[in-house]
Amino acid sequence: MMRPRRAHPDQMSLDWSKDAEIERIIEARVAIRAETEAIRWRFRLIFVESLMMAALVLAAGLTLGQPTALVMRGAFLVGIACLASGMLLIVLSGVTCNILDHVRGRRRR
Repeated sequence: MMRPRRAHPDQMSLDWSKDAEIERIIEARVAIRAETEAIRWRFRLIFVESLMMAALVLAAGLTLGQPTALVMRGAFLVGIACLASGMLLIVLSGVTCNILDHVRGRRRR
């Protein structure tokens, strides 16, 4: 079991929890970072989903003995369609959030 280290007597003690302004700034920075990471993960998820769908179409077409050119074209179209629909979903959800924030009167700074 670890005991907390005692501060040196000459060290200035900092208690960040008592300062509301610093707490607000920290929370705002964390919220911005979390939102940025969430957007990145959405793009990663859409990209991986598109690749998986294209791979599934490719595997199914080749397994069923369909012509290779037709299977490649189908896999490409499915991948692009999945990517486009995912991007559209991300954009529409962002627009919807902005509209709801505006309606509620919570404009972002």
